[in-house]
Amino acid sequence: MRTIFLLAVFASIVVGQTAYAAQQCSQVRFGIVDWTDVRATTSVASELLQSLGYEVDISNQSVVDTYDAMANGDIDVFLGNWMPSMAPVADPLINDQKVERLRANLNGAKYTLAVPQYVYDAGVKSFSDIAKFQDKFDHSVYGLEKGNDGNQLILDMIDADVFGFGDFSLVETSERIMLAQVNGKIRDQKWIVFLAWAPHPMNERFDIAYLDGGDDYFGPNKGGATVYTNTRAGFVDQCANVAKLLENLEFSLAMEGQVMDMILNQFVPQDRAARLWMNQNPGVVEAWLEGVTHRDGSKTDAKAIAQSMKLALSN
Repeated sequence: MRTIFLLAVFASIVVGQTAYAAQQCSQVRFGIVDWTDVRATTSVASELLQSLGYEVDISNQSVVDTYDAMANGDIDVFLGNWMPSMAPVADPLINDQKVERLRANLNGAKYTLAVPQYVYDAGVKSFSDIAKFQDKFDHSVYGLEKGNDGNQLILDMIDADVFGFGDFSLVETSERIMLAQVNGKIRDQKWIVFLAWAPHPMNERFDIAYLDGGDDYFGPNKGGATVYTNTRAGFVDQCANVAKLLENLEFSLAMEGQVMDMILNQFVPQDRAARLWMNQNPGVVEAWLEGVTHRDGSKTDAKAIAQSMKLALSN
């Protein structure tokens, strides 16, 4: 009888722990920054998780605030760890085991300074060429939102007067406003130097050229980058099913470019753009869901998920 009693107690503890873990993982909290690529990939993950029975919360903050929130346990997942440009922000927290780098979710990206092609053809082919034409650039480099890692690299160059940047100012603004500036300058054949990256529809919309010479700041191969999935410490162990999905999530330059184009140029809401792409690419969705269950433990059906995306599109 004592053995049966102990087994019953053990079973109740296991069931209780399982239920507690499931309750803890009922909501997944994503951090995003105001970049279209991160909004696109996060929307894909969010729509998948909601179809699996999870609640999702998305918090839009700066890069630094996003990492602080992960370190404090207030954000679970960040899909936009661009490396090497984010190394000064991300690596100390990863080394201190407050944030975990789960996997690379995008290879072949790039992030560095760029100019219109006609500016490149006029002689601005490298970071070291920019200061030679500082008057044409109005002593300005266009960056992104305050707290952006690329902005900080530019500020570091200005503070150290590297490449003759000491007389330049950084224009901090949103992605959309920066691209509007690029569009206006190109329309008027004026000069501008700005943060650019791939994947992004700007590479198809504008005739631009990425600059050499920024290896010490943005990495080699004209800012060649890899994007990683990060989680708060302990999340993978606490939420194994969600972690399995995150481990499966791998994006491509083409896929992100297509979703971003819908968001930026076709003005499709980001959640609808994600559903539309997944409905049109069920094979990719099936690969992402390999080994992933519904939150209640039941088996997932990729075709049913794709169908649910289609139904959501009609609403």
